[in-house]
Amino acid sequence: MLHRIAALRPPPPPPRAAAPVGATAAPYSSKSTSIPQKQQRVRDHAFDGIMEVQKRVRRFLALHSLLLYAAAPTAACRGGGGSGAVSVPFSRLGALARRQLRLAPLDAGHFLLRHPHAFHLFLHPVHRMLHARLTPRAAAVLRLEAEAIAAALPASSVLRLRKLLLLAPPHHRLRLEHIRLLRRDLGLPDDFADSVILPHPTLFRLTPDGFVEFLPSPTDPPDLTIAAVERSRERHYREHRAPGSGEEDARFAFPIRFPPGFKIGKYFRIAVWKWQRLPYASPYADVSGHDLRSLEAQRRMEKRAVAAVHELLSLTVEKRTTLERLALFRDALGVPKKIKEFLLKYQGIFYISTRGNQGKLHTVFLREAYYKGELVGPNEIYEARRKLEELLMISPQKANLDRMFTSMGREWDQLGGGRRGGAELRDGFLGVGAGRKKSVDADGADSGEDSGVESLYIE
Repeated sequence: MLHRIAALRPPPPPPRAAAPVGATAAPYSSKSTSIPQKQQRVRDHAFDGIMEVQKRVRRFLALHSLLLYAAAPTAACRGGGGSGAVSVPFSRLGALARRQLRLAPLDAGHFLLRHPHAFHLFLHPVHRMLHARLTPRAAAVLRLEAEAIAAALPASSVLRLRKLLLLAPPHHRLRLEHIRLLRRDLGLPDDFADSVILPHPTLFRLTPDGFVEFLPSPTDPPDLTIAAVERSRERHYREHRAPGSGEEDARFAFPIRFPPGFKIGKYFRIAVWKWQRLPYASPYADVSGHDLRSLEAQRRMEKRAVAAVHELLSLTVEKRTTLERLALFRDALGVPKKIKEFLLKYQGIFYISTRGNQGKLHTVFLREAYYKGELVGPNEIYEARRKLEELLMISPQKANLDRMFTSMGREWDQLGGGRRGGAELRDGFLGVGAGRKKSVDADGADSGEDSGVESLYIE
């Protein structure tokens, strides 16, 4: 009897063939009409290229802060002065870079030599030691950014800070330390507590426990609690309204632009269309008393969290910030704990770049704010920072460094942390620059003119 039953059973299905090595799964292969919880990250080289430039910017700013820290007693004795006129012994600067920035012995000297338009190395005429300082051009670029931030203090900085506090309902308060970590992204000065918060006691309140609170004011504009996506949504609807299109398709929709190579299937397209029509509360609204037991309410709250992250990135100067800084405001924005997986669900709105600090740094971009690697709506602070990026991207071969190398003499050993390291650094760097062409007169002799870097210091 058992043999007859076994004979009536259908044969087992054939085993599935293994996927070839190197093949990647599609980002969305389910037939469900809801956005999947986990998606693979698709790289966008335009945003990754921005972070490649930011590697140099972060290294420059770190070395500049160490230069100011090392020269603080000397600058105080001289009565201050511009940062370009301050010089410190390279031995002290290299020691601070190895201890605080965890740089290798050759990294600090290699970076300074690779960027002669930003840093100048010279032999001190009195101490007979190798010194380092900023070039006047680099000091001018930093001064231009400081002036742009100071020009934005009366109105723009106050408005950004008030809108940031409004994103934390119901009490509208945030830690001062968290805002301090986000100050550069918001375009605030380093002393924003003294220059922005304390001079406006009717707009902000600094509590004894280290919180900054929002204070309502009758002078607030009526559109203070209108999100940036709502403005762009209304503007896009008026300019590109198609005949016969309903308002429901654009009332709660977000601008979506998927990265190149992102596979979009039929069911995923339906899921995005349904998500775009899903209503949600404003990121500035208080939703602490809402009932979240239903699945529909949870979906609406998740879309509100997307709107809150979108608004926070819109408040930044360059429409980007690091994932670590964004996690500081997770509770205020209502974002889940697994914030990276949460943002990867919406790759058409945000992009996470892992370039920088050997993959340990994650930068979140607002995709709609960029086009081909450029910010769509630039501002004065962004333009000043772009000048710094352009300065750091200038090739060292465009500067005549022969005079600087000659003046350094045997101080190559200090750059390399010893005689052996100095020899390696000298051979490696001069080997790259050995093919530089000298400026020649019409008679065929050297022109004898100083380089654009060195001549700035000759009186």
